[in-house]
Amino acid sequence: MKTVVGAAGYGAAYSIWPIAYIVVGAVFLYKLTVKSGQFEIIRQSIVSLTDDPRVQMLLVGFIFNSFLEGAAGFGAPIAITAALLVGLGFDPIKAAGLCLIANVAPGSFGAMGIPVIVAGQVTDLPPKEISAHLATFVPYISFLIPFLLIVIMSGFRGMREVWKPTLATALSYSAAQWLTIRFIGPELPDITSAIVSLIVLALYLKIAEKQSKTAGKKGAGTLTPRKIIKGWSPFLILTVFVLFWCTETFKQWFAPGGPLAGTTINMPFPWLHDMVLKTAPLVPETTPYGAILKLDLISATGTAIFLACVVTMLLLKIPVHTGMEVLADTVKGLYKPILTIVLVLAFAFVSNYSGESSTLAIALSRTADYFPMFAPVLGWLGVFLTGSVVSANALFGGLQQVTANQINVLPLILIAANVGGGTMAKMLSPQSIAVAAGAVGIAGKESVLFRFTLKYSLVLLVLTCVIIFIQSLIY
Repeated sequence: MKTVVGAAGYGAAYSIWPIAYIVVGAVFLYKLTVKSGQFEIIRQSIVSLTDDPRVQMLLVGFIFNSFLEGAAGFGAPIAITAALLVGLGFDPIKAAGLCLIANVAPGSFGAMGIPVIVAGQVTDLPPKEISAHLATFVPYISFLIPFLLIVIMSGFRGMREVWKPTLATALSYSAAQWLTIRFIGPELPDITSAIVSLIVLALYLKIAEKQSKTAGKKGAGTLTPRKIIKGWSPFLILTVFVLFWCTETFKQWFAPGGPLAGTTINMPFPWLHDMVLKTAPLVPETTPYGAILKLDLISATGTAIFLACVVTMLLLKIPVHTGMEVLADTVKGLYKPILTIVLVLAFAFVSNYSGESSTLAIALSRTADYFPMFAPVLGWLGVFLTGSVVSANALFGGLQQVTANQINVLPLILIAANVGGGTMAKMLSPQSIAVAAGAVGIAGKESVLFRFTLKYSLVLLVLTCVIIFIQSLIY
């Protein structure tokens, strides 16, 4: 009984740090932008490019979503972009649902490639090799996502009206993603793809505007470059902080022996740490299952976000008491989603440490030659339970590798399947849905979002399963 309580407590603690810490900071930054009046500048800058909601979805829900996923991850991109779309006049449920679906494209490499890096750590395979194999199918799925978003919004008839900007976005994004993950590695594809596709789409819109002789009709002339930069400054500041937090130099400060190593507390969780044993086939030899709660007080991504909030307040001259009021309002609006995340992660960690998740994985591995078809399902289940591709890779990456060797399949295929399949569940995981619902103010309607994203998650999962099975026959 103590072990069950320990597992539930560990999941609850992990949901607060770092997950809730990041979500509160991201939404706080957004609310500061609104409070200062800069969000109106952001809205005008987007509308100056286009007043078509479908293209606005491509700019904010898809491209900016990818940029933030690469920089921050852990729910922050969905929270920020969904809130931005609501501010542009989108229906809250549709805004949250579309941002969840859009997050599929960058989800495999979120937060500076951490999911792939973790997969490499648990399998002793170079992350660049895993990344290179992901290039065989992830960019093609990313190519489909912008079209899927537009079809959901306005059907195939609406797609015919905006197919050119959609194609420009899809082509530029997927091409940049393929080149980055194939030749550079897993750390930067979300950011490079977002920047390239933003430039391409903005150039297309400007050229199309001139050709249609409608230049100036959308009020773009009232915005100077200085105003636009100031309006977007909170998110530019956020990007600078998070990118610096992800640099190897910064990480070395907090590594064992580093000058700031003392600010990171590794706490063995009571009633759980090393009290559960992992055995074959999950691991070659029986080993204790650790449970270390990492309290990285300074090096956490959430700290970078909150420092960005402080700098934003200084830059935009927001009084401290006003900032505290906004923070209190943010926490008040998010307490229900955070409670949901706490309960979901508590259940997920009980499932993990009780062996339930591993039992499902082992059962699927008994399908022998057909296992590659079900390999993405393991990643999908892992993310559904934990809300994180990182956690799913840590949980099932080793099993995928062991099973691949047993059935004579290239291990890279099944490890990539775990990453790709897990990404398809991000839109469906209770944690992500709770974050999205809280960000757009529809807490309590999570079931509606779940129904909205379920069918798309399953369709993309099946597509991934088919691709992986074909690869297992070819390679």
